[in-house]
This record gives sequence, C-alpha cells and structure tokens, in this order.
Amino acid sequence: MVVSRDQNAGRSYNVKIVSGFFESVEHFKYLGTTLTNQNYNQEEIKSRFKSGSACYHSVQNLMSSSLLSKNIKSNKYRTVTLPVVLYGCETWSLTLREERRLKVSENRVKRKTFGSKRVEVTGEWRGRHN
Repeated sequence: MVVSRDQNAGRSYNVKIVSGFFESVEHFKYLGTTLTNQNYNQEEIKSRFKSGSACYHSVQNLMSSSLLSKNIKSNKYRTVTLPVVLYGCETWSLTLREERRLKVSENRVKRKTFGSKRVEVTGEWRGRHN
C-alpha cells in the first residue's frame, strides 16, 4: 500500500519478486487493525464497534443475570467487552461524533447490564437514564 499526501497521485506501484508481483491495495488488515491509504479511522472504528457488540451479545445472558452483583458485572464489562472495542485506540484520531458514539454504546451496555431501577417512593420500575 502506498500512502501519499498528494490526493491525485494515481500512480500504480508494483513490487516484483521472483515468483510474481505484489498487488497494490487501498486497505488491508494488519495485526487485527484495518489500515487505509488515506489513513481514515472510520472503518476501523466501525469494525471495533461491531466486534464489541458481538462480544457483549455472547455474554449477554451472564451480564443481565440478577444472580451476579453489580461489581462483578462491571468487572466483566471492563475485562471482557471494553478491550475488544478499544483495541488499537491509541492510534485513533477521534472526531466529536465518534467520541459521542463511544459514550452512547457504553451507556447502552450499562443500561442493559444493570437493568431497570425500582423507584422507592412509588414502587414502580423505570428504565435507567444517563
């Protein structure tokens, strides 16, 4: 993959080896992270959200169980689901929209994990809010 500051650099670079050529690509996956020739992080962040969602749904029955305490659920979230979402995040340059999406997804998981709350005055159940 060739990365250039010149957006109009449409030149095709091929590397020749003994048995053939290496193909020029616009993006590829390296060590679990998607790299693009324009250095965009949006696709990588989307795939991290998707992986984190799949990870949460695989342990959703455990996380929504009333048999576990809030501390155990919180520890499981921090040690199982969160690292999947934040893998490689040190190299991301986030926009405000992407930061908001991270916060929204975390709050959604927490609301599903901790469930409804009982209002002591009225005795009714209500959903959790931020």
